[in-house]
Amino acid sequence: MRHAAVPGPFLSVVVPVLNEAPNLEPLHRELSASLAGLGRPYEILFVDDGSTDESFEILARLQRSDPQLRLVQLRRTFGQTAAFAAGFDLARGAVIVTADGDGQNDPADIPALVARIEQGCDVVCGWRRARRDAFLSRRLPSLVANRIISWATGVRLNDYGCSLKAFRAEVVKPLRLYGEMHRFLPALAAEMGVRIAELPVNHRVRTGGRSKYGLGRTIRVLLDLLTVKFLASYSTRPLQVFGLIGGGMGAAGAAILGYLGYLKIFQHAELANRPLVLFGILLVFTGVQLVTLGLLAEMLARTYHESQGKPVYVIRQVLPPSADGG
Repeated sequence: MRHAAVPGPFLSVVVPVLNEAPNLEPLHRELSASLAGLGRPYEILFVDDGSTDESFEILARLQRSDPQLRLVQLRRTFGQTAAFAAGFDLARGAVIVTADGDGQNDPADIPALVARIEQGCDVVCGWRRARRDAFLSRRLPSLVANRIISWATGVRLNDYGCSLKAFRAEVVKPLRLYGEMHRFLPALAAEMGVRIAELPVNHRVRTGGRSKYGLGRTIRVLLDLLTVKFLASYSTRPLQVFGLIGGGMGAAGAAILGYLGYLKIFQHAELANRPLVLFGILLVFTGVQLVTLGLLAEMLARTYHESQGKPVYVIRQVLPPSADGG
């Protein structure tokens, strides 16, 4: 893995922060100690997501005494995904590591994640095998969500929710994040054909502040999963989704209407009061609308890719011809 051609530090650690004042000084101290042990240039990029406590003031004080610390303050609370996106845009390292600001991720695990990147992986995800959270409110919903996400995306991971991850910068920087999609980064990156690994990491009990997670976020994550599945599988061929569903519904409606037509013509059956007539008509019209929607989506997909010059492929590398011409 080459890094000489990449300007700036070798490693960027992106940490979103929202009202984590009690945790910031110990987290900064642990991050600095762990990253200094790597012996490589690094930066710590804290993104203050509109904190209303003393988080920004504490980070500003820390920045004055630490030249490796960079501080970004968002104008209001945009959410963890947006904070990560801001950090990715501003990170200068060839390798980008993400972590939570609550101190539950152990900075001592970062060297192991970076080592796996240097061994050839593109994405390395932390796995909180011994998770220190309440079972019913945190661990059980997370377990169910991880199984569903792994099944839907085809990227099988034990812990999508762990924020401690390492990425090659060229993999994560092109990704556009919305909603709660930061936890789907491995699945979104998998569309490029990247190498993904999972590594057990230490998970610690929160010692200060209050958790921002709950059952409501789990529901939002599952809704975002539908978007991720569509983008990963059908963003360049939406007609295959809408056309398949619409065609099936239209065919079923046509079959129902054909059957009713047979009864009317050959058996003189009364159809005026039969709900099946309206159901057949509804299926046909809905099928036509879905196929039309698929055609419009095809036009939008082409406009999206062509207007931005966004290719429908990703190149890992191009090998030049050998010097002897063989």
